[in-house]
Amino acid sequence: MSQEIILKGIPASPGLTQGKVKIINFLEEIDELAKENIIVASFLTPDFVSLIKKNLQFSGIITDKGGATCHAAIVAREFKIPYIAGTVYATKKLKDDIIVTMDGEGGIVYK
Repeated sequence: MSQEIILKGIPASPGLTQGKVKIINFLEEIDELAKENIIVASFLTPDFVSLIKKNLQFSGIITDKGGATCHAAIVAREFKIPYIAGTVYATKKLKDDIIVTMDGEGGIVYK
C-alpha cells in the first residue's frame, strides 16, 4: 500500500519524520511549537532562523520558497532537521494539526 503524495519540493536537509503541521506566519508563533510539530512557512528569514536555533522543539521544516543552499537549509542540516524547500503551495495545501510524513532526502510530503 503506497502513501498519498501531497507535495513535492527541493530536498534541503535529509531525514524522515512525521508530525503535526504548524503553519508559521509571524515570529511570535515560534514559541507555540511542540516537538511533534512540522513548521510550514512561506519562507524562513534569518530572523526566523535565529529563533528556531533557540527553540528546537519541532521535527521538520517545509517552505513554499527557498532552496538547498538558503540559510534555513544550512541551519537545518547543521541541526539534522529534515527540510523540504520550494514546494510553492505548502502554506495553501497543508492545514494546522494535520499529520504528515516528510522525506527530506526525497523532497516529498505524504499524507
